[in-house]
Amino acid sequence: MANSPHGGILKDLILRDEPISLQLQEEAFSLPDLVLTERQLCDLELITNGGFSPLEGFMNEADYKSVVDNLRLSNGVLFPIPVTLDVSRADIDSLSIIPGSRIALLDPRDEEPVAIITVEDIYTPDLVKEAIEVFGADDPAHPSVAYLRNRVKTFYIGGNVQAIKAPTHFDYVALRYTPSELRAQFKKLAWRKVVAFQTRNPMHRAHRELTVRAARQRQANVLIHPVVGLTKPGDVDHYTRVRVYEAIMQKYPNGMGQLALLPLAMRMAGPREAVWHAIIRKNYGATHFIVGRDHAGPGKNSQGKDFYGPYDAQDLVIKYHDELQIEMVPFQQMTYIPSTDEYQPVDEVPKGVQTLDISGTELRKRLRTGAPIPDWFSYDAVVKVLRESYPPRNKQGFVVFLTGLHNSGKDVIAKALQVTLHQQGGRSVSLLLGETVRQELSTDLGFAPEDRHENVHRIAFVASELTRAGAAVIAAPTAPQERSRQLARDTILQSGGSGANFFLIHVATPLEHCEKHDRRGLYAKARHGEIKGVAGIDEAYETPEAADLTVDVTKQSISEIVHSVVLLLETNALL
Repeated sequence: MANSPHGGILKDLILRDEPISLQLQEEAFSLPDLVLTERQLCDLELITNGGFSPLEGFMNEADYKSVVDNLRLSNGVLFPIPVTLDVSRADIDSLSIIPGSRIALLDPRDEEPVAIITVEDIYTPDLVKEAIEVFGADDPAHPSVAYLRNRVKTFYIGGNVQAIKAPTHFDYVALRYTPSELRAQFKKLAWRKVVAFQTRNPMHRAHRELTVRAARQRQANVLIHPVVGLTKPGDVDHYTRVRVYEAIMQKYPNGMGQLALLPLAMRMAGPREAVWHAIIRKNYGATHFIVGRDHAGPGKNSQGKDFYGPYDAQDLVIKYHDELQIEMVPFQQMTYIPSTDEYQPVDEVPKGVQTLDISGTELRKRLRTGAPIPDWFSYDAVVKVLRESYPPRNKQGFVVFLTGLHNSGKDVIAKALQVTLHQQGGRSVSLLLGETVRQELSTDLGFAPEDRHENVHRIAFVASELTRAGAAVIAAPTAPQERSRQLARDTILQSGGSGANFFLIHVATPLEHCEKHDRRGLYAKARHGEIKGVAGIDEAYETPEAADLTVDVTKQSISEIVHSVVLLLETNALL
C-alpha cells in the first residue's frame, strides 16, 4: 500500500475545495489580484494538490523563520525549504494588502484565477540569512541565491489558500498525476513498495540499470518522477527530457515502472533539498527514494569548489529517517563492463576488470559535434531525441549581450557585428538595440532603476525566444545594473533551449570619451539636471563581474572589436 502522507493527512486542497470552486471563482473576479511568477505557480500547484503536505498555503513569518533556522514548521513538523509568496511595496499599496485581505492568485500564462489567499501576515525576510542557512552561502554562483538577489521582492505574505482549480497544462497531460491520482494508480496496480527516482537530466542505460537493480533488491516497482517545473539554468528543456523518459520506459521490464511528472521549482539546495524531495515523494505514495551523490547540487561556488559534499544529502536524509518514514536508497555509481556487456556498481567491480564510462561533458561534446554515442551508453531512441533537440553547435542560436555607457560604441559594434554575421550566413541575425526596444516594446518605461531593469528583462525574453529558434541575437542595452545582466543571462540559460549560449561583452569605454563625443548632449543635460537616469552621471554603472570579453573603442578599432567577438564565437564552435 502507498506510504502515509507527511504529517499524516494528504492536504489535497483541490479535492477539499471542489464543492465551492464555482463560488470561489465568482469571488476571485471581485478581489484584488496578483499575477504569480513561474516559481510561485509551481509552488502553488504543489500546495493545492498535496505535494507539499502538510502545507495549506504560503508560509507565515513564524513558519518561515522556523524552517530557515531549524528545518521545521513552527509546530515542529519537519520541512526543510521555505515556500513563500514575495510581493513588492507597490503590490502591497496598489492591492491594499493587510492581514485579513483576500487576494486572487492568477496563473501568469492566462491570468486566470487558480486560488485565493487569505493574508495572515506581511513580513520582511532576511534574504542574506535565508541564503546562508538554506543554501549554505550567500554566493550568487548558486542559482537560488542569484534568484533571491535578483528576482525576489522585498516582502513576503503568509496565509492559507483555497483552491479554485489546478493550473491548466497542455503538454503531457496524461503523465501529470497529482498525489491522490498516483496513490490511486498504485492501489489499482497493487504496488505495495515503490522506489522513486528523482531526475532533472536525460536518462541513459546506467540510470535504467540502477533503478531496475534497486527495485529488484527490494521486491518493488519503480516510479520515474522527473522535475518539469523549474530546474537549474542551462538544463535540457523538459519537452526533450520527457520524450527521452518515454523512450527509456520501453526498456523496463513489463509492469515494473511508472512515469509521472513533477511540477516542482527546484532550489538546488543539496542536503535540504534531498529531505524536501523525500517528503514530496512520500506524499506521492512512494515507500523508497533514491538519493544521489551530490543530490540537487548546483555545481561550483565562486571559489571553484562544490557547494556541498558528495554525501551531505544522503547523511541529512539518514539523520531524519525516523521522521521521514521513507527508506533512502543510496545512488550507486554504475559503470559498464565490456566483457560481460552489463552495468555493475563501481564498488563491486573486481580489480583489473576493464570498465567504460562517458562523462556528461563528453556526452555534450559528442552531441555538439555529431560524434557517435555507443549503444552501451544509451539507447538509439534516446540519442535520436537528443540529436533532434540539440543540433550541432554551428546550428545553435546564441546571444551576444553588449553592455556599456551611452555613446561607448556598443551600438556601433552591434551593428558592425550584425553585418559580419549576415555576411557569414547560416543563421538569421536579430539586433536588439536599447533605444529601439524602448521605442517598440517599452514606451511605458522611464529611466528609473526599476524601469531599466524591466527593459533588460524584456530584451532578454525576446532574445531567448529568438535564440531558441536558432537565431544569432545581438542585444545592446546600457544595462548598468549587475542584477539586470544576471537576469538576462539566467533568462537565456533557462528559456533558450539549444540556443542557451550567452556571451556578455563589456564595452568599457571611459566616461570621459563617451561624454566628449556625445553629439546628442545627454551627458551635458544630465550634469545640468535637465534629465535624470543617465548612467555614469546620476546613476552608477556597475562594472560587470564576469564579462566574457572586455573591449574599449579608445584602444581598439571597431573592426578589431568585432573580430575579437567573432573569435569568441568560433572558439565556442558556434561559427
